[in-house]
Amino acid sequence: MLTARPMIEAPQRADDPDMIEAGRLLFARECGFRYAAGTIERLPPPGPPEIAFAGRSNSGKSSLINALTGRNSLARTSRTPGRTQELIFFALGDELMLVDMPGYGYAAAPVETVRAWSDFARDYLRGRRNLYRVYLLADARHGLKAADLAMLDMLDKTAVSYQLVLTKGDELKAKDVAARIAGVETALARRPAAYPGVILTSSHSGTGLAELRAAIARLLAERR
Repeated sequence: MLTARPMIEAPQRADDPDMIEAGRLLFARECGFRYAAGTIERLPPPGPPEIAFAGRSNSGKSSLINALTGRNSLARTSRTPGRTQELIFFALGDELMLVDMPGYGYAAAPVETVRAWSDFARDYLRGRRNLYRVYLLADARHGLKAADLAMLDMLDKTAVSYQLVLTKGDELKAKDVAARIAGVETALARRPAAYPGVILTSSHSGTGLAELRAAIARLLAERR
């Protein structure tokens, strides 16, 4: 059964100047690779707070992680979507662990391998006590697709808090932005583990990066 999210007194908006600065300082810390795990047995022991990034294989996940940290080659992008089937852990100073989850919805791997990874991902999401939130990435041009909805179902069932991040916002026509965000918010409205608010980003133009950093800084402040 899902437990109610704790109430936070006088929460600060993600675009509050103090949170924007806190996010900038957080992601100015040294960031580097720490672990790669393809099975539960290979997971590092729980340590600092973790946030995970999940999304379809072509959602721009690696590019967003690189843009957030200001490091062009931290998360490797692949010309073969779905190639990586491991959880990749990056340490952001001593404050936070960023977890890059393999892309879903396409995989250059046998069906049995994909199914095994799905079970592994579910076990990670269900049992990781220091996992604070999953940021689910979806291409702003297309919104939520069937594979995304399946991932939302998994997150709801495992009671993991998640927030929707729309990527490639610079490729969405300005006249379509409000409708796209409203459509995604409507799809999330009755989902028990969804954190309110959709963040529109672009790794290319920098749109929304400060707001996403601020949201993550706010999450850490609330959970302390």
